[in-house]
Amino acid sequence: MIASERLTILTGASRGLGRAMAQQLLAQSGATLVCISRRSDDALAELARQAGASLEQWELDLSEPALAAGRLGAWLQAVDPARFARATLINNAGTVGQPRPLADGVAADLAQALRVGLEAPMLLAGAFLGATRDWTGRREVLNISSGLGRNAMGSQAPYCAAKAGMDHFSRAVALEQAALPNGAKIVSLAPGVIDTDMQVQLRGTPADAFPDRERFVQLKANGMLDSPETAAGKVLGYLDRADFGSKPVADVRDA
Repeated sequence: MIASERLTILTGASRGLGRAMAQQLLAQSGATLVCISRRSDDALAELARQAGASLEQWELDLSEPALAAGRLGAWLQAVDPARFARATLINNAGTVGQPRPLADGVAADLAQALRVGLEAPMLLAGAFLGATRDWTGRREVLNISSGLGRNAMGSQAPYCAAKAGMDHFSRAVALEQAALPNGAKIVSLAPGVIDTDMQVQLRGTPADAFPDRERFVQLKANGMLDSPETAAGKVLGYLDRADFGSKPVADVRDA
């Protein structure tokens, strides 16, 4: 058998950037897509049917990341790796929670933000890399990071911490994989500023809880936000670059 298919595992595929990436991935020839989200999407299922693509939608809550990682590892071990010329994990899911100063934070909300934004990507990346370590095709992990992982902002401590942690664990894993004969490439990528529900949430937060609120209002007013579809094209284009992995922490706007 000649490997010809492309396997992609994508988290947070039910809305925003994740959904736009799912749509564009399903349009590619030989696509096999596994979406991990809290809910499935009938429109994606129909798109897969029309495109002749293979789609699985797992309804999982990434605030329980060990369950998601266990399922991913078991699924990967059960498939035939000879089918796939390329296997990619895209850790896209994240949450800004309720923007507010840390002193006013709710412990359960803070813990959930870190589980979804940092623990889940780490556990899923570990499961993916472990289960595919003997695969001969191209392997990649793309972590969707943020400029806020590199430039702090008040009232965003859990989100900033999760994205900074994502950047740094990507650096560590890149070193590990570089020492292997067929090591995976890993990149933590800032995708630019995107017009998603997250932006709506930030613009709607009271200014006394989120002093930078006006900055996000002006980004929208001045037309400086990419649509999810435009951003998805840029992110997937970066993933397809020949030098993907040369910089484990990167920005989609990098030359």
